[in-house]
Formats: sequence, structure tokens, C-alpha cells
Amino acid sequence: MNKSLLNKINNGQARIGIIGLGYVGLPLARRFTEQRFNVVGFDIDDLKVKYLNEGKSYINHISNDVIKEIISNGFQPTKNFDLISDVDVIIICVPTPLGIHNEPDLSYLFSTLESIKNYLQKNQILILESTTYPGTTEEEIVPFIKKLGFNIGHNFFIGYSPEREDPGNKNFSTKTIPKIVSGYTNECLTITKKLYDKVVDSTVSVSSTKVAEMTKIMENIHRAVNIGLVNELKIVAEKMGIDIYEVIQAASTKPFGFTPYYPGPGLGGHCIPIDPFYLTWKAKEIGLNTRFIELAGEINRSMPAYVIDKINEALNGFDKSISGSKILILGLSYKKNVDDLRESPSLELINILKQKGAQINYCDPFFESIPLTRKFVFKIKGKKLTKSLLNDSDVVVLATDHDSFDYDLIAKESKIIVDTRGKFRNSKKTIRA
Repeated sequence: MNKSLLNKINNGQARIGIIGLGYVGLPLARRFTEQRFNVVGFDIDDLKVKYLNEGKSYINHISNDVIKEIISNGFQPTKNFDLISDVDVIIICVPTPLGIHNEPDLSYLFSTLESIKNYLQKNQILILESTTYPGTTEEEIVPFIKKLGFNIGHNFFIGYSPEREDPGNKNFSTKTIPKIVSGYTNECLTITKKLYDKVVDSTVSVSSTKVAEMTKIMENIHRAVNIGLVNELKIVAEKMGIDIYEVIQAASTKPFGFTPYYPGPGLGGHCIPIDPFYLTWKAKEIGLNTRFIELAGEINRSMPAYVIDKINEALNGFDKSISGSKILILGLSYKKNVDDLRESPSLELINILKQKGAQINYCDPFFESIPLTRKFVFKIKGKKLTKSLLNDSDVVVLATDHDSFDYDLIAKESKIIVDTRGKFRNSKKTIRA
């Protein structure tokens, strides 16, 4: 056991390096800084580093004042990976997307390891927080570190602690969400747990990094499968003339054995549309098929097409087609009240509608324009939600139910609404989708 590293953590003297300053890394940096740790934040994005050093936030639920405070308390954002040699703790929070065939894309992780390998020192601990398939730490990170000549568990330490961030959730924070912790050896686990015990209210130790990796995957599979189920039930209920939201509300009165999930236009966010396929890929590697997971994924991926059918239905009522029609999309974010459009079904809807010749406008309080993504490039400026915009639109599609939208105005001034979120259940102008 490296008592020097443990003592530094115990005394708050350990220097923390966090790689990746997005929706996971930046809140984590904030939390360590709040506990008076010296934190260096690494990111390859020039603009992010520039904003942070200027005291500006690029994440809606983290204010400029928070950034200024953590900078004044010693937080150091940088692109200079040489500084890895000066930290005691290295926490990796980089994206782990899917490839074009739904296979794991660990390129961000691999490039990070290559960027830091020349600066790693004895008696450091490296912890991965990015979601990945069970076995990644043992099969990829451990061999990489061993090849550099370190003796893991003796003069270098490796842990895995999956992120559990929920952007925009005001009920839970980095501090209050229980943290799963694991280590490649018992010594690695002890140090990992001690570190997170300093910044979160509760840690949960598990027996191996594989268990921790599987825990995170299971959490998101649970959500993906249940959302797939309720999306399928929505279609069945609609055909039977039943309000699925009333059904969910009624079922939720049962005090045990039921958890409400809600339908929508598809899955979004970095986790739920992606993480289940990490396990699907790994299962195939060992000769198994995850039929339940794949079926839920198929249903969830089909929802944008279902919404398009409903838009067609709405326009047919006015003897119009999608081609040439003015369609207003309300909400770009993958869920309400956040400035996060990763894997957002709204982008898929816009893409399909544009291909079909629609004239697209959108309103979203968090986006003046649509940022570039890995999949889509849209040169569309956002519009202010006004009476004239609603009057001028052939159909209004509620894709994301931001609280800031004026729903009375939308209901009054829209010709017809395609509602994917159950906000206009009693309006005669509404087609549920």
C-alpha cells in the first residue's frame, strides 16, 4: 500500500487531474475544488479551456459565478498534458460513443492514454469514469500501464468508478449521488474509495472493476428497456383510444412493484441510447445474444419514424404533404431544461423532415443555432416563440417539453400540434405521437 498517496488524499494535499471537462468532468472538478483539493482540468478543446480561464461556463446548469469561484480557488484548466507528471490522481472522463456498426468506440480513451503515457509517474492513481463494457479496465488499461513498466498495486494504481451525473437534476448532485468504486487490486480499491470518500456522501465498494463496469451498464439498460416498453405500449394504447399518460399516472399510485417511465420521440443523451450496445457487443464476443436489449433498442430507434408518420397524418388533414410544409420543432435537447443535445431525437426528426423537403424552424431557449454533431450539420438559426411564428407554421411538433415554453400560447395559436411528450392531452388540435 502506498501510504504517501493515501496520506496526501487524507490531508487534502493530493493534486487532482481530470481529463475531459464536459458534463461529467467539469462537475467533478467543481466538487474536488469545493473540498479544497488542487485541481488541474485537461481538455483538447481550445474553446472550453479559453472559456473556463475567462470564468465562463459552457454548461447551462453550471453558472459563470461557479466557474469564477473554482478558478479563484485554484482550478487550472489547460491543454498541456505535460502537467500530468505533477498530479497524484488522474481521472479520465472522456466520451465513449458507438461506431457505425454499434460497436464500442474507445478512440477517445486510447488517444488519452497515448497523450499521457510519457508523463505518468510512480505512486499515481488512474481512475476511469467513462461508461464502457465489462472488462475494459482489465483488458485495455491494465496492459497499457504494465507495458510502461509500472507494478500495479505497488507503485501505480488503477480504479474504475462510473459516473452517475444527471444534468439538470436539482434533487441529486455529484456530492449526494452514491458512488460505485472499484480497483484492480485491493490496494487500488482502498485508494479509490478513500479519494471519493472525500468528495461524495456515500461510496459503494464492489469486488472488481468488471462488476463496477457492469453495474453502470445495467443501470442504463434498465432504463432503455423500460422506455422501449412504454414506447411500444404508447403505440398500442393510441390504437385503442387510450391515453397512455393517464395509464401511467394511475399505475404510479401502486406503492410497490411499479416505476413510471414515460414515452417520447426516441432516446437521447450520451448514456441510454449507447451503453446497452456496449454489453451487446461484449456478449457477442463471448458467443451470446442479448435479444431483450436489442429489441428495446429497435423499438426506441423506431420512434422518430413513428413521429414522422404522425406529422404526415397532421398535414394530411389540411391536404398537405411534408414537402414544402413549414414545420416548427419545439425543443432540441434530448430532455427538458438542459442544454444537451447528444443523440437527441429532435436532430433525427429534423434530418428526416429536411430530406423530405420540409421547411424547418425550431425554438429552444438553450440553442441560438444548432451546433455541429458527429452525425448532423444543420445551418438553422433558432427562432423566438411568438404568435406569428406559430400562426405561420403548418404543424408544431413538441419534441422536448422545456418548462420555459409558453404552453398556453402554443395551444391557442398553433394550427395543429404533434405532441410527443403528453403536454396537450386535452387539446382538440393535438395529435399524440
